[in-house]
Amino acid sequence: MSLENTHSTKDNLQVLHEDNHIIIVNKRPGDIVQGDKTGDKPLSEVVKSYLKEKYNKPGNVYLGVVHRLDRPTSGIVVFSKTSKALPRLNKLFQDKKAKKTYWAIVKNEPPQPSGELIHYMKRNQKQNKSYAHKNEVPDSKKAILDYRLILKLDNYFLLEVDLHTGRHHQIRSQLSSIGCPIKGDLKYGFDRSNKDGSIHLHSRELVFTHPVKKETIHITAPPPSDPIWVAVMI
Repeated sequence: MSLENTHSTKDNLQVLHEDNHIIIVNKRPGDIVQGDKTGDKPLSEVVKSYLKEKYNKPGNVYLGVVHRLDRPTSGIVVFSKTSKALPRLNKLFQDKKAKKTYWAIVKNEPPQPSGELIHYMKRNQKQNKSYAHKNEVPDSKKAILDYRLILKLDNYFLLEVDLHTGRHHQIRSQLSSIGCPIKGDLKYGFDRSNKDGSIHLHSRELVFTHPVKKETIHITAPPPSDPIWVAVMI
């Protein structure tokens, strides 16, 4: 099944797919998936409120966080609605059996129109930043992605990225290392931030096998409605 239809709730929650076991939403840039030290209301709580209201549930609502997206990015986030589905979803993502495709709007044209990037990522906790090394260094983790150039805009380039490993800030760091920082991403070399603090990185597509029903789930998420993303969709 392939879905790009969404509906919104009063919290501007875009639900991309929902069944008895899972709910998949389109995260807005700036939303945090789980609570952190900022104290801002996380997406997980917004989804819980939505489920509580929709089904008129008394008491607490169960919701399992399966994976995360960086706060400034947008796109597909999967949550588990049942304790039966959560460990199966966790294993599916850990075993890299969920195919994730991202869109990134970058400043410069990549050296090749398509290619595979392999780096060794080393995370600096204090800076909350990951560095991409060509060769293995102590405490580094191998990172692999494929990219292809799919559209040239007046001032930017749209890349489609297939992620093969899930390292901290992987796409941001690896694209920056080939001279293609993502629009708005000051941390990884773009020259100015976006006004809303977002970066132009979007989790566009996800394909995986449903943890209970065993059918193929194929989700496509529309990007945010800012002018550059809108230009991409025309």
